[in-house]
Amino acid sequence: MPKKPTAMDAQLILHLYDLRREAEMRKARNWWLTQFWPASADDFIQIGSNLGAQENNWLRQVAGYWSMAASFALNGALNADLFLQPANSGEMYFLYAKIHPYLKEIREKMGEPEIFGNIEKVINSTKYGRERLKWTLKRVEALREKRAAAKAS
Repeated sequence: MPKKPTAMDAQLILHLYDLRREAEMRKARNWWLTQFWPASADDFIQIGSNLGAQENNWLRQVAGYWSMAASFALNGALNADLFLQPANSGEMYFLYAKIHPYLKEIREKMGEPEIFGNIEKVINSTKYGRERLKWTLKRVEALREKRAAAKAS
């Protein structure tokens, strides 16, 4: 039986939230949410391989943040059920859903079999996480289609 969330879990969630409010992190998160819409593994790899570029910094900053936070839940430092609630990690689901269709190829081409592994594992660790991911994948696909239609017109 999973442990019930504690006051320490709540404190860590609040601290993670504070880290997301840092100025450069806000820019990085905004880039991921609004500008970074990879259409292939190569789109991700192009940015991921362009060391020193601002987009590369933002890609690594946000991916690293969510991977670190997910590791807390995976290793018992943070209640996973609490962490996986959309109010606490909805952004993680959204960002993961954007790269999900290409993840196997990204891992193969980059020679990084564990890239996004903590995020994948924590999402898949609960039925709720798996269901939320399914919902988010549909939402992201609908947004991709809307963006494509807007570009075509």
